[in-house]
Amino acid sequence: MRTLRPGNDRSPADAGERSSLVVEQLFRHSAGRIVATLARVLGPARLDVAEDAAQEAMLRALRRWPYAGVPDNPAGWLYQAARNAALDRVRHDDVVRNALPLLANAEATAEGTGGETGGEPGDDELALTFLCCHPGLPLASQVVLTLKTVGGLGVTEIGAALLTKPAAVAQRLVRAKRWLRDNPVLLEVDPSRVDSVLSVLYLLFDAGYDASEGDSAVRAELCGEATRLCRLLCADKRTDLPRTRALLALMLLQGSRLPARTDPDGDILLLSDQDRSRWDSGMIAEGTRVFSAACTGDEASAFHVEAAIALCHTMAPDVERTDWPRIVSLYDDLLALKPSPVAALNRAIAAAMAGDLDRAELARLETEPALRHYPLLPAALGALFLRAGEPARAAAHYRTALTKPTSAPTRRFLERQLDRCSSRPGE
Repeated sequence: MRTLRPGNDRSPADAGERSSLVVEQLFRHSAGRIVATLARVLGPARLDVAEDAAQEAMLRALRRWPYAGVPDNPAGWLYQAARNAALDRVRHDDVVRNALPLLANAEATAEGTGGETGGEPGDDELALTFLCCHPGLPLASQVVLTLKTVGGLGVTEIGAALLTKPAAVAQRLVRAKRWLRDNPVLLEVDPSRVDSVLSVLYLLFDAGYDASEGDSAVRAELCGEATRLCRLLCADKRTDLPRTRALLALMLLQGSRLPARTDPDGDILLLSDQDRSRWDSGMIAEGTRVFSAACTGDEASAFHVEAAIALCHTMAPDVERTDWPRIVSLYDDLLALKPSPVAALNRAIAAAMAGDLDRAELARLETEPALRHYPLLPAALGALFLRAGEPARAAAHYRTALTKPTSAPTRRFLERQLDRCSSRPGE
């Protein structure tokens, strides 16, 4: 990375803005690694010290880099600054006094991603992910702790991604860290807890793929973070399981569509309206290879079925020539493995696309208690009835959808769909 110094070919303001962007992007990718390395030395009970040190490093970079320039090894600079901040915090802590030599001697790797652990690359970060997903914590706390500690997201960002008030997120974080302080847990990769980790990563990806609040219809950085962490699981022989590969394949195949999910104004596009030439062919190829590798042996998880559904969509030249009967059959398999009202809704949508609009099933789903607050339900029903030539019923569902929490681009999309209903005969 070229060092930026004010007064060269850019103004100080330009250099400062560029430096701030570098810090923000770099911190998002490095925060988990920095915290993981510090937490390995300080212990899970002082996770807050590791996090605070990483935040202090970012603030120091924001103050220094716009004037001194971005260093040649910015990630390494951030790690060293975080390590020094942690040293300052724990020098007078008798409990961790014995850890000071370890912390002082910890050196950043050439990439500046954390200390040498003697284990596999990414081992510290993987162990931190397992710590955040400890089954002793409620699932909601596992999710927010992973997003905050490993993903480097702020409380406000987490709240927007998970449809939760920032104050509630902060409370969950406080309770989770208090539990870690009060319970003797180890910072380790525990293969027996892999399913908890997979569930959290799946939720993380989904929160980015369909952002429900804010100014963006998708949060690609959340999808990317979930995919990166899933890659770490696949790279470790202890957690490289068929269902882990299946989840990675699902993320890659779904993530390949992200470039085409929004128009130039950032508004959401339906699958039928997407320019499939913009789908990421490299991710599709990799996802297909990973899915093939996941299908060795006898294991057949829900992630396998969902990846197979994603592959059907990816291989189709357009919506009309999609193998909808095959997708319906796969949803039957999914419901047998992991029954859920969302899967039932998706099956009903696929069946309608295959020419079987099951009105009784749609009416049942409309009154399903578990879907009462599901923001995508009325939008999906609106799309189905609009396609079936019933614009009045579609409009009613779109009006309901507009009462749900949505991102600004999704709201604009719903308003356009409502306008389409008004222009159809029979309204």
